[in-house]
Parts: sequence; C-alpha cells; structure tokens
Amino acid sequence: MSEAISPVESPGVDTDEQAALRSAVADVLRRHGGSDRLRTAMAASPRTDRELWRTLSQQVGVAGLAIPERFGGVGAGLAETHIVLEELGRELAAVPMLGSAVLAAQAVLLTRDDEAAQRLLPGIAEGETVASVCWADAAGWVRGGVVADGGLLTGTAHYVLDGEFADVLLVVARSGEQTTLHEVAADADGVSRVALPLMDPTRALASVTFDETPSSVIAAPADLVDSLLAVGAVALSAEQVGVAAGALQRTVAHTSTRTQFGRPVGSFQALKHRMADMFAAVETARSVSYDAVDALVRGTLDVDEAVAAARMLCSETVTAVAGEAVQMHGGIGITWEHDIQLFFKRAHATTLLLNRPWSHAAAIEQAAGI
Repeated sequence: MSEAISPVESPGVDTDEQAALRSAVADVLRRHGGSDRLRTAMAASPRTDRELWRTLSQQVGVAGLAIPERFGGVGAGLAETHIVLEELGRELAAVPMLGSAVLAAQAVLLTRDDEAAQRLLPGIAEGETVASVCWADAAGWVRGGVVADGGLLTGTAHYVLDGEFADVLLVVARSGEQTTLHEVAADADGVSRVALPLMDPTRALASVTFDETPSSVIAAPADLVDSLLAVGAVALSAEQVGVAAGALQRTVAHTSTRTQFGRPVGSFQALKHRMADMFAAVETARSVSYDAVDALVRGTLDVDEAVAAARMLCSETVTAVAGEAVQMHGGIGITWEHDIQLFFKRAHATTLLLNRPWSHAAAIEQAAGI
C-alpha cells in the first residue's frame, strides 16, 4: 500500500494520540454537527455541510490524515482515518471524508506519481479541494462506465461519491484491456453532473457524464482497482460500525425515557436482552473492522480474508442493529421527523457501495478451504 499508511499498534485499541483524535472529532461534531445541521445539508444544493468539513479539516486535520507531510498532509495513516470514519458514521455527518480524503487521496498515492501528488494532494489535505473518484457503470464497480481513447473520456460514471460538488474528478477508465486513471477539472468541457435521487438522503451521490472530455493521464498500477476496492471496503466497515453504534446509542436513550406502565421501557428484560445483543454485535464488528485495517496497512498474508470478513460482518451488523433500533423506537421510528430512520437508510445504503458484501465471499471460502 502507499507510504501514507501506518500500522495499528493494537487493532481496536486506541493509542493516546488516536484517543485524542477521536475525542477531537467527537467534540467538533458535538459543537458544530447535530440533527438540524444534517437536515439542512440534506436539503441544500449541493447536498453537503461545507462549514462542518472546513472546521474538521482546519481544526482537526481530518482531510490530511492519510496524506504524507511532504504532500501537505498530517502523515498519519488509514488507521487514523478509520477512527474519523467511525465517529462521522455515528453522527451521519454529511462531509466528503470517504470520497475525497480516503478514496481519492489513496488513488493518487497508489499511483506513486509524485508530480500528481504534489499537484492534487495539498488541496485535498487542507479540505479546500474536494476530489471524487468516478468509476462505476450502472451495474456497479466491477466494470467502469467510462472509456478512454487518446486521452479523451466518453461515458458515464455512476454513484460518484460527492460528485455533485467535487472540484477535481479522478476517473478510472477502460482503455482497451487496461484500466487507466485520469484527472479532469469538474468544470471541464464535456463534463455534466446530475445529482441522484437517493434512498439515503444523508450521502450525496451523482452521475458524471463525459463527452469526449480531454484529461490528464496519471500512470496507474495494474492493481489500482483491486487496491481501491480493498481500501474502500475497509473504510466502509469503519463507517458502518459508527452508524450501528449511533443507532444503538439513540435506542438506549429512547428506551430510557419512554415509559410504559409507569416504567421506562428500557427496564423491561426483553428489551434489555435485545440491546445487549446489539451491543455485542457492534463490539464484534468493531474488532473485525480494526483487524482489517491493521491487516491492510501491514500487508499481512491474510489481508484478503480480513477485508472480506470486515465487509461482510459489518454490513450484516449495521443492517441488523439499525432494523432493531427502528423497531424499538415503535411507530415514531419510521416517521420522517425522527432521525433513527436516517440511520436505517444509511445502514442499508452502505451495503450497496463499492460492490455488494457477498462479492467477498470467495476470499472467505478460499481461506476456509471450501
């Protein structure tokens, strides 16, 4: 993996520095986030909380965590972005951490092209530039939706994270039998962007169409797509842990204040057991997720299995916990006015990003000798 990545000292256990980072992110979200800000971002055009992203980038440095210092970043690694993604998932924050600070930054770093890195990464690290990776076709991320011919791009990339407001587009394109990476300014000739209607209104996705658009080619390794899919799967697992933890936290708070028969419903044994099971599931998913980022940054022999386990288990956990959370909120849980339905929608939407979880089943079967 890239030089920006640093190992995890003990998977799932924060170092003092990582604990301080987690606390700083949580504090910013507590002071500058919240349900009202999220719903304002959902209704905005474009659908993002620019001010929150600016605060997180300037005060905490989240956008540059996995970017080396020589390219304007903090010089930490994916272990630290993992912590941030978990905390952002806990609050459903509408900021471009996953798309720009992780996937786009890692796409550039994986090319090992210092000139491209010097040009693109300082702006991303400061949070001033938002970059989007344009990739999938209508069926998903197996086959790209854009074709490159003589440096000109044609086709449509679907499900582009933060695509409706990105400043720079990094296009993974098909060129014959090869996959190439291209840099395009979002306002370049031949580029058109359409904000997609979404099941999950807390995350902005767009389709980006290229019509013989000129581009700058960035030399990319043959395994770029596989590497990005692995980075994305592990990053999503961290977010899913945060979403599940946030749903559980809100469920505990709700059942502690809602009364039935003169008692808080959370005091009933049946609900206690269900919440205990939810807690155990979240903690197990967190352990598997942090094991995966540790395997990824260390490049261990079982990295494929660790990534697959995190993608599959965390997807199963977040959907199950979010479903339980909605049920335990009762009728109010399915109303637009209550935020728990947003956690339910984010939970299910995360399982559809960057290939389905069950696409990783082959790695698990291989590890088990099936």
